[in-house]
Amino acid sequence: MRVILAIGASALCSFLAGPALAQFVQPASVERDDLASLSIEDLANLKVSSVSKRNEPLSAAPAALYVIDHDQIVRSGAVTIPEILRLAPNLQVYQTSPSNWVATARGLNGFREAQSFSNKLLVLIDGRTVYTPLFSGVYWDLPDLIPDDIERIEVISGPGATLWGANAVNGVINIITRNAGSTAGAYADVRVGTVQQVAGLRFAGKATPDLDYKVYARWLRQDAAHSAGGGSREDDWHRLGGGFRLDWTPDARDSVTFQGDIFRGRADQPAAAHEDISGHNLVLRWHRDVSPTEQIQVQAFYDGFRRASHPNNGSFYAATYDIDVQHSLALGDRHQVVWGGGGRIVHYDINGTASLFFEPPSRNLFLGNIFVQDTFALTDTLSLIAGLKAERDPYVGFSLLPNIRIAFKPSDSTLLWAAASHAVRSPTPFDEDVQERVGTIVALSGNRDFRTEKLTAYELGLRAQPMSGLSFSATGFYHHYDDLRTVEIGTGPATVLNLFWGNGLKGNSYGVEAWASFSPLSWWTLSAGAMLLHEDFDFKEGASGIVGTWQNGVDPGHRFTLRSSMDLSDSITIDLDLRNIGRLQHTDVDGFTELGGRLAWNASEHLTLSLSGSNLLHDRHVEYPGGADLSRKVLLGVELRP
Repeated sequence: MRVILAIGASALCSFLAGPALAQFVQPASVERDDLASLSIEDLANLKVSSVSKRNEPLSAAPAALYVIDHDQIVRSGAVTIPEILRLAPNLQVYQTSPSNWVATARGLNGFREAQSFSNKLLVLIDGRTVYTPLFSGVYWDLPDLIPDDIERIEVISGPGATLWGANAVNGVINIITRNAGSTAGAYADVRVGTVQQVAGLRFAGKATPDLDYKVYARWLRQDAAHSAGGGSREDDWHRLGGGFRLDWTPDARDSVTFQGDIFRGRADQPAAAHEDISGHNLVLRWHRDVSPTEQIQVQAFYDGFRRASHPNNGSFYAATYDIDVQHSLALGDRHQVVWGGGGRIVHYDINGTASLFFEPPSRNLFLGNIFVQDTFALTDTLSLIAGLKAERDPYVGFSLLPNIRIAFKPSDSTLLWAAASHAVRSPTPFDEDVQERVGTIVALSGNRDFRTEKLTAYELGLRAQPMSGLSFSATGFYHHYDDLRTVEIGTGPATVLNLFWGNGLKGNSYGVEAWASFSPLSWWTLSAGAMLLHEDFDFKEGASGIVGTWQNGVDPGHRFTLRSSMDLSDSITIDLDLRNIGRLQHTDVDGFTELGGRLAWNASEHLTLSLSGSNLLHDRHVEYPGGADLSRKVLLGVELRP
């Protein structure tokens, strides 16, 4: 049985190039484009939008929310989105090959031998879901941005389904890019070194007094990793992409954004095989400030991508058409209501192989939703937040996704909050339509009666700034899961296991996640983070149990991070990031400690020279079962600014 699962996982990864996941809000712009000068006090008042779909200070957001700001991103030296996400202490990010990554919040990081992938984290870029309908995952080699173009990344650990919908189960990542007006002039970024080479170029300016524009292009290449037994895995990877953004403000109340991207790439594979990727997207968003307490927003996007493995390993194409409407308004002195809805059509075509295919190979999937959430100020210091989303899924019909939170703010610097939420992961073609054969015999198949995977979550959190230069956040959580996907045995020939997907697992996870920032000196900031996780899953009555209870995730019991940022002078900065990951349970992947960092010299207002690196403590190490033996990386960088 283990051999069949291993073959199936290998076939799927070759066919679709490994795992991937899956709405919209007006990006809240900060008062200053450059966040480098923001103090800990300023960051506490940074406007965020992912918790309530309206702008509010970070210090008042009742959720386990961490913000990776622009200054952190630039100073880290990270060059890809998954590398940047490692800055969030409430995420677990693992690199499995030069082009593939696994990202999770609060566990369930997958187990490839059971064809289980990370699929409970919703990811958005400027309101566009970075999503594949195949199995609710993110292909991390598809999205790419110039790091300097990112204004901030809001990372919520815990469910966000009431506002963001199904698949926002264990967390939400909302990537918000800088508007065209904040990036005027010409910008270039070139980094060359071991393992990785990157070059980016951007031009921005004003087409008219009320219309800003920018265009950009970026090339990225990463060398092949090492195989566990030595030698090359022959999996080197490159990607070339570009895009544009227009920001139009015809008057003081209205703003319109139109943006898009296009890209192509290729990842080599052993034995002369390779995989091609390509894609393009467009986003159109209109926002109106009707009054200081009322806003309306409409957003539409199109996203298309293709993956094709050669030779003869199949291809996958998906096109998504989405429209969402949102209305936020104050009702009286105590109610702040946000409501809206939307619809999405996904068309996909899968060209399978003789051994792995989908039946039917093509579908048109429609998803619709409507939601409402009210923030009710019970007193000046106590608020109740209650919301409900009704979402229609093409496979299982309607799901109701409620959420209730209470927030107590005894002072401007302290917030105590509690929450109870319900979220689901909806079925996908991989759950219902997949077929794998050995010869003419079905070895693995989808389940047309597959149910939604369900989560009920309880959280208690504290965010505080007890003194100048010190802030911290701590959240305790208890998650109850039901109907998690399992591998089951059907009836069939005695010589071959007839495997299919079931909903045979339930259980609980609980833990604590915390982070803090402290500035002992005006030129030095220390940040630390910790995550402790315990999981207890059991098979439901009638489940086969042929794969262990860990088949949805082999999560470590802990993760610790420590970051030091120093301004050694007006022109020299040094940043170091230390991370410690516990042993991945039920695997042979040991725990490890790794170091990354960046030394930068701002030679002038327009020129920055840098030396950055990651995996600096070891020549090579493995982060995920079946993953690549990752090498130390060192990059020399040159940035030219207007």
